[in-house]
Amino acid sequence: MLGENGAISNNEMQVTCFQIGEVLCGIDIRYVQEINKNMNVTQVPLSQDYIKGIMNLRGQIVTVIDLGKKLGMSPVKSSDETRITIVNWNDEFVGLMVDKIYDVISVGQQEVMPPPSNIKGAKGKYFQGVIKKDSDLIGILEVDLVLEVT
Repeated sequence: MLGENGAISNNEMQVTCFQIGEVLCGIDIRYVQEINKNMNVTQVPLSQDYIKGIMNLRGQIVTVIDLGKKLGMSPVKSSDETRITIVNWNDEFVGLMVDKIYDVISVGQQEVMPPPSNIKGAKGKYFQGVIKKDSDLIGILEVDLVLEVT
């Protein structure tokens, strides 16, 4: 919801939505720098299995992570819909490879519910909560936990 000066009000959050396998996820748009469909990624020997490689983004080297593997789900399958979401985290750009990008949605903070108990395991630790939009549940990722080195 827009406030008087056209800004998003404090209790609203904008979320970029995407798909990993059959799971709908979202990330706070404040982290998102851009969405990129350039899949020219160079593999890095001896890196973690979830690291897809590195890419050159206008002269800056960006580490690209297969978000499916990182979250303990199925790996992202390369297709025409595969995208790399470039996020700004700790003053560094990191690419999150996802199966498909959807819209940016606005949600009120009161709409974010705690993650269900059945995703409290390894996968669930990466989610700060879920939101219900129409008939879909969208897991909101906790960027700091997803990108911390493990």
